[in-house]
Amino acid sequence: MLGLIIFGLLLLGGAAYRFITARTKTRPAGTGAEKAAATDAEKAEKKAREAAAVVALGFVAEADLDTENAQPVPPERTAAVAAVRAGDWAAGAAYVAAAGSDWEERWQRVRALAEVAAEDDAFLLAWRAEHPSDPTAALVDADAAVNVAWNVRGSQAGSRTTQEQFRLFRELLLRAQESAHAAQRLADPADPVPYMVEQPIAQGLGYPHEQYEELWAQITRRDPKILSAHTTALQYWCRKWRGSHELALAFARTSAAAGAPGELLSLLPLIAYFEQQTYEKDLKADVFLKEPEILAAVDAALADLAAASADDRRAVRLRHLLAWMLWMQDRDEEAVAQFRHIDGYVGALPWNYAASPRNRYVTARDWCVREVTPGL
Repeated sequence: MLGLIIFGLLLLGGAAYRFITARTKTRPAGTGAEKAAATDAEKAEKKAREAAAVVALGFVAEADLDTENAQPVPPERTAAVAAVRAGDWAAGAAYVAAAGSDWEERWQRVRALAEVAAEDDAFLLAWRAEHPSDPTAALVDADAAVNVAWNVRGSQAGSRTTQEQFRLFRELLLRAQESAHAAQRLADPADPVPYMVEQPIAQGLGYPHEQYEELWAQITRRDPKILSAHTTALQYWCRKWRGSHELALAFARTSAAAGAPGELLSLLPLIAYFEQQTYEKDLKADVFLKEPEILAAVDAALADLAAASADDRRAVRLRHLLAWMLWMQDRDEEAVAQFRHIDGYVGALPWNYAASPRNRYVTARDWCVREVTPGL
């Protein structure tokens, strides 16, 4: 009897061996690394197919996304930048003057010239030599100094910034502060932009809260609802700079509540929530951003956006952040509506907080497009 049992076990063992070896033959041979490589190749091929399908629907390919700008650059800005690069400061002066008392637009135009001057200030030196008391030239000079300082510091976290960078950063900001105060003395008393130039100086030098509030009062008494000033102030009040999550959100909510429909100040709470989620590593975006108060803030932002003028260039800032938050809230169809407006450009929050803005953007966009497109 024992012999029969042993014989039966041998037969079963042989059958099992043939079954195992037969299945092995149906699988690709190779080492674990080779199998992993094959899996990675399959994933890459699948991703490429899915990306091509989205592009076929009219969306921009990942490689072609503009990482510098949030939207198309106006032709007049392109022309003005080209002119000052060629040394024609008068064209730059005329470009800024054409903004008139649209302070948001004046700020954007000054910043465009200042970015050029931070790289090559030949045109600015000629401008200032010919018109040493020109308020616009002084303003561009001050903002260029701010740009130079922040370029030296870089965009890395403090833990990744050297002591020498910090030392030089502070030294350059103190010089920029002098230039900003000089520009303020020369400026039209109604112009808030020279005080806006001081905001990143205050952030970098760490103005005490009372001092920052004095600077903020100088801006808001000239234009209480200028959006760029508000978004810069919010950065100061964030925990990563000179405030806290609570202070940032309180500032954002107060600003949003003061805005009329279409003034786009509803952007502020969205930034505050995004900054908190980004700072607190244990907060998962697809959970935190579904909190009832954040869902309500997104709804308020959508209503604010709907009331804005169709040609309001500020709206794109809200659209970028809404696209991200709507994706995180599983509101894919609404997200796609925003992606259609912003597609092609990723030089904006939240994409530019990622190591690869293009990858962050495409991941969100393509997911939403696939979810709302039957058969994709």
